[in-house]
Amino acid sequence: MDRGVSIIEATIAPAADGWRLDRALADAVPTVSRERLKVLIAAGQVQRAGILTRDPAKRATAGDVFTVAVPDPTPAHNEAQDIPLVVAYEDEHLIVVDKPAGLVVHPACGNLDGTLVNALLHHCGGSLSGIGGVARPGIVHRIDKDTSGLMVAAKTDRSHEGLAKQFAAHSIDRRYKAIVGGVPKPSAGSVDAPLGRSPQNRKKMAIVAGGKRAVTHYSTIERLHDAAMVECRLETGRTHQVRVHMASLGHALLGDPVYGRTKGSQRALLERLGFQRQALHAARLGFIHPVTGAALAFESQLPADMQELFTELHV
Repeated sequence: MDRGVSIIEATIAPAADGWRLDRALADAVPTVSRERLKVLIAAGQVQRAGILTRDPAKRATAGDVFTVAVPDPTPAHNEAQDIPLVVAYEDEHLIVVDKPAGLVVHPACGNLDGTLVNALLHHCGGSLSGIGGVARPGIVHRIDKDTSGLMVAAKTDRSHEGLAKQFAAHSIDRRYKAIVGGVPKPSAGSVDAPLGRSPQNRKKMAIVAGGKRAVTHYSTIERLHDAAMVECRLETGRTHQVRVHMASLGHALLGDPVYGRTKGSQRALLERLGFQRQALHAARLGFIHPVTGAALAFESQLPADMQELFTELHV
């Protein structure tokens, strides 16, 4: 291995036969984004049997083995910031935090600091996986700014790769609690509907033909006044998945400013409580420790604002 470069070996899966090379490699190497792989291919960082391949649109063949040279990320310019964190678990490999609503996960346009990444850099003393790149050290997955609950971050590249494989295999146990408008009928079921950017509004996600497969299993925990507390178990983890899928059933999350249409009486209640976010909480997170092999599972209680809303709606 060259200094400053990580060499990853990737085997094209049978299901990826005939796909574009950048897409097939992204499937085989979930820790590297498709866009980054496209750049690496064009830059001559990908080989098969010692021969460079520079065409990201080249069709892949199942069973082919590629080596991908991934330059180590440049040092992050993110500042370590002393932002309080609720830590559910921590060891030398990873950290599980209970994120409050309102905290952005990683820096982006409009939120260059004050993020979970800035908080983790301070808490972990700079010990975070570099696989996520400059802007996202340690970040294996994310939850929306205004969603609260459990997240895992990687401190080492080994743990990052191990966790990313579990996310790609859909073996992570992720369960959300949501308060939705109306009472779902049937009380439990599944939504298997592909998600992608809305053709009408690129800032929104929508159920679209040709989108990425998305599966949500829901069950009603308790009936409320013209509302319900539901548990949503994610088989996949797409952007805004719970929010879009529940809205597609006619039961949008209360307070959701993008996908919800809150009724007048409920709107008045939300205003009275000062509840200004989607009522969604990542309540359970379970996975296999990528280094020790131990089965880990964590539970998070409803935050105060959702508990107050639940109490007000209780029949």
